[in-house]
Amino acid sequence: MLISPTLDKLQALSLGGMARAFTEQLESPGYAELSFEERLGLLVDREAQDRENRRLARRLKAARLRSDAVIEDLDLRAPRGLDRSTILGLAESHWVEAHRNVLVTGPTGVGKTFLACALAQAAIRRGHTALYLRLPRLLDELVLARADGRLPRLMTAWAKVGVLVLDDLGLQPVPPARAADLLEVIEDRGGLRSTIVTSQLPVAHWHEALGEPTIADAILDRLVHDAYRLELSGASMRRSEAALDDIAPTNDPTPTEPAKPARTRTRRSTS
Repeated sequence: MLISPTLDKLQALSLGGMARAFTEQLESPGYAELSFEERLGLLVDREAQDRENRRLARRLKAARLRSDAVIEDLDLRAPRGLDRSTILGLAESHWVEAHRNVLVTGPTGVGKTFLACALAQAAIRRGHTALYLRLPRLLDELVLARADGRLPRLMTAWAKVGVLVLDDLGLQPVPPARAADLLEVIEDRGGLRSTIVTSQLPVAHWHEALGEPTIADAILDRLVHDAYRLELSGASMRRSEAALDDIAPTNDPTPTEPAKPARTRTRRSTS
């Protein structure tokens, strides 16, 4: 049997995973003990896994998450108000299938963005799409899109995203015109898709940050209803990491000769 033409045809058919698995079977004598059906099943499994890996890589790239956060990296021992059972339940992404939202609030540095990205990545691994956007940039992008005629296409694209992460709501006041644009984004997703919103402000103060009261009412009605609320607390994780860096041992070499005893006068002068 000529092997090279078979491998070439597998590559031409975009069956690269199957081609690599076939090569491995040819190079390993252990596969000869398996039946034809078993070997074929292994080839098909490899191709399916390769395709799923490529789909996952494309979804992660398209999401543009701010960090490569995963649920497994969350420190649930730190006193930040995170309930283990709640977080693990959200990691299953049933809330995405139910088109519910997640609202993450807390002071700066407690890990709001990390948690939001971890939940978005968990959803991606379960077959959903996601997109990360800082809210100030989203509002700027809407202004530019309206000016150059991209607004309908942009709104349609965002409406199709399974999980939209809106980071830093309330970081700065939202002018009424831009609040109306934000309402359109949220309206397109209401009951159809899921949204994660992070903010330093408690949810009770979002109304003031969203400008015109009528528009703020409409936005909050669509975001807050039936949403999971994660209220983080505690000290900044960034300061904690900096403190650990400050007390980390140095790599100064140990002296090879013992230090000579200090004189009494020198010791008094340096105390």
